[in-house]
Amino acid sequence: MTKENSSKHVGMIAIGAAMVAASIYFAMVSITLAHLEVVSGQAPFDMRPFGYGPVEAASLLDALGMEGRQYYLKRQIPLDILYPALLALTLSCTVLWFGQRLPNNRLVHLAVALSVGSALFDYIENLGVVAMIWSWPDVSGPLVYATSTATIAKSVTTMLAVSLALLIGFIWTRLPKADVRV
Repeated sequence: MTKENSSKHVGMIAIGAAMVAASIYFAMVSITLAHLEVVSGQAPFDMRPFGYGPVEAASLLDALGMEGRQYYLKRQIPLDILYPALLALTLSCTVLWFGQRLPNNRLVHLAVALSVGSALFDYIENLGVVAMIWSWPDVSGPLVYATSTATIAKSVTTMLAVSLALLIGFIWTRLPKADVRV
């Protein structure tokens, strides 16, 4: 496979993954997370980028009630199992696609690492949320703090990965275009 074909494949993967990831994100924000917020009157764990403590976690879990906690496990968590990997794939492929002409690959490598790190922290957050729901009403403080730390780390790494992807895209628009051969 030539470098040009490889580039087209990476670009197509980036576009396809972005479409699926955006659909799942839209479903989470407009359906599952919105439902959890309506039921509890509070932002779900996933939507608290600055974290939360044991009191806030207990308040949310209590306000969700049994049905809300089950909804979190059976509706939100399955979507949030798919989304982090798709977002990481989207960001990584986009960065690789636009970054192939950059003279220095450090930004590309950093952006890919942050994209993968974002997904890993999201999965750790999901495991923590599941553990908190399963252990309700006896949720331990260390579990809440660990899950909250994962939430914050996910938020920071996602923001940095998206920012780097945008920066790399901007740099790509400023680079001289490659010769087109027919």
